[in-house]
Amino acid sequence: MTGALLIGATGLVGGAVVQQFAGPLTVVARRDRAASAGGWPSGVNPVIAPPDQWPAIISADAPAVLIACLGTTIKAAGSTSAFRAVDHDLVLDVARAAKSAGARHMIHVSSVGAAARSSNFYLKTKGEVEDGLRALGFARLDILRPGLLIGTRGGAPRPAEAVGQAVAPLTDRLLLGPLARYRSIRADMVARAIVALVRQDAAGHHLHEHSAIMTIAGG
Repeated sequence: MTGALLIGATGLVGGAVVQQFAGPLTVVARRDRAASAGGWPSGVNPVIAPPDQWPAIISADAPAVLIACLGTTIKAAGSTSAFRAVDHDLVLDVARAAKSAGARHMIHVSSVGAAARSSNFYLKTKGEVEDGLRALGFARLDILRPGLLIGTRGGAPRPAEAVGQAVAPLTDRLLLGPLARYRSIRADMVARAIVALVRQDAAGHHLHEHSAIMTIAGG
């Protein structure tokens, strides 16, 4: 078995994981990292392939730890079915491949508010993925549920997210007690928590929301 393998490396959190990861890291992605972004850091082994080939690639690589930072939006995907194909089907397909190949540990980035019984399609899908991952029986499963991610994305602009980032310093102050889990968080802090969790090997299923992510990241 190899070490860690990451999917979702070209996204906001995944890109930060790539930059922070110390040691060998296999990245499976559908597009290469642009030279303008500095290419891939030393120690990263990129495998560029269409998503339908990812499960087979992961089976062959047999990682000890699978990191999933994969995610899109309904608008970017073009439809609810296309969104579900990425955020639900693809995540579970690669997770099954990793587990079948012997992976003991999976780290998955979900969303605050995720719940399979939610009336919100986005949060319902996220919750169903979480339930599916738990059912696979990884020896250790870490699910991170960050709130609004703060950082600069590449690709198409997300106007709603930009507005949310602008007002986050104010709204975060109003989110107290149980509502604190909905606070915004910098993508690099989520990535720092992921890198720290890779080194954890105690068995069990662990759910990390805002305060826990910050603690693990040392923030």
